[in-house]
Amino acid sequence: MKAFVTDVQRFSLNDGPGIRTTVFLQGCNMRCDWCHNPETIPVRPVEMFYKDRCIGCGKCAEGCTAAARTMSSREMTVEDVMFQVRQDKLYYDESGGGVTVSGGEPSLHADFVEALADACHAEGIKIAVETNMSLPWAQIDPMLRKMDLIMCDLKLNATVEHMKHTGLDNQSIFNSIGRASKLGIPMIVRTPLIPGVTDSEDNIKPIAEYIAKMDNIVRYELLNFNPLGGSKREALQERDAYDGVKPLPPESLDALKRALAGIRGLEIKVV
Repeated sequence: MKAFVTDVQRFSLNDGPGIRTTVFLQGCNMRCDWCHNPETIPVRPVEMFYKDRCIGCGKCAEGCTAAARTMSSREMTVEDVMFQVRQDKLYYDESGGGVTVSGGEPSLHADFVEALADACHAEGIKIAVETNMSLPWAQIDPMLRKMDLIMCDLKLNATVEHMKHTGLDNQSIFNSIGRASKLGIPMIVRTPLIPGVTDSEDNIKPIAEYIAKMDNIVRYELLNFNPLGGSKREALQERDAYDGVKPLPPESLDALKRALAGIRGLEIKVV
């Protein structure tokens, strides 16, 4: 079983509980205009050129020794990934961590993710997934059932705005989150706070009220804007629609958290 993997990031602290190894897969069916991992959107590896690394040696065709030219991902087997994952099992055990599969969109590689989950569980390692929940339920249900934790995005409450900024309708996402909450698996719902797009009370409050009624919701996370996608878009020779946009200041984050304080039974975390 193989998939294109853009990165295997060890000692991750924001992709689930404890110390984790995050496996980023190539390919996404959404086109979020703020994506901080834009190199994961194409379904196949793409070349990236970091001009600030270029030493002008003129040996591009022979292979760039300065890592100025690089491919976004490489094909890996489940065992290739497990070779890296199992090196940190002691840290997972001590911290309550494990593996998180992210992307891109992991459900585009559901068979690979399921095989990786089986391999992790065979070695006593917990596994989580970060998914946009947009694919048909029949396609994602088997994958989700193998997870120890489900983390999913609900970016925009308004359907028209969701379509405008991601390229997809959000009705199937609402439906799938509701169905996933019945699986008996802990679930974290997240909204990335994109200045001027998702960072309003009018957007996040209906989402919070919706998930507060569900089973197995661990918490609702508000993810502050991540500007790191800019350098990657430059390497992809793409325009950065959020060039110069900065993360929300602490006072804005506090105000959004206070706006949700009255929703009973729902833990709110700002990341």
